[in-house]
Amino acid sequence: MTTASTRLPEGRYGRSADERADRKLKVVGGVLGVVLIALIGWFGYDYIGGTKISAQVITFKAVSDTAVEAHLEVHKDAGSSGYCTVRSQDADGVEVGRADFRFDQDASRVDKVVTLRTTGRGTTAELLGCHSG
Repeated sequence: MTTASTRLPEGRYGRSADERADRKLKVVGGVLGVVLIALIGWFGYDYIGGTKISAQVITFKAVSDTAVEAHLEVHKDAGSSGYCTVRSQDADGVEVGRADFRFDQDASRVDKVVTLRTTGRGTTAELLGCHSG
């Protein structure tokens, strides 16, 4: 007497549900992997190859109740242009002025004294950031 086999004949009824799910997971994983690699490459290129502008406030002084002078030192790629945002606050920490200052010079290092107009007596001059463009 022989016992009946519980397995289905191979290749007769197509793939099982587990095999189809495994294939879908492999395809989705592959696509996500390619997207992740492309994203990392794009961020790396932008970080290394992008135009960078950096600056710092060397000194500042309140010249009146409505103006603050700030001495900025800007480092950028020669021939590129950009702008830096500077703000001033009063003694209570309330913002009294904010402005963007453009730097279009061809030099890679620019020293410039800028005047920030304020609505009250400014006690600070803070560089918020610089951007190319």
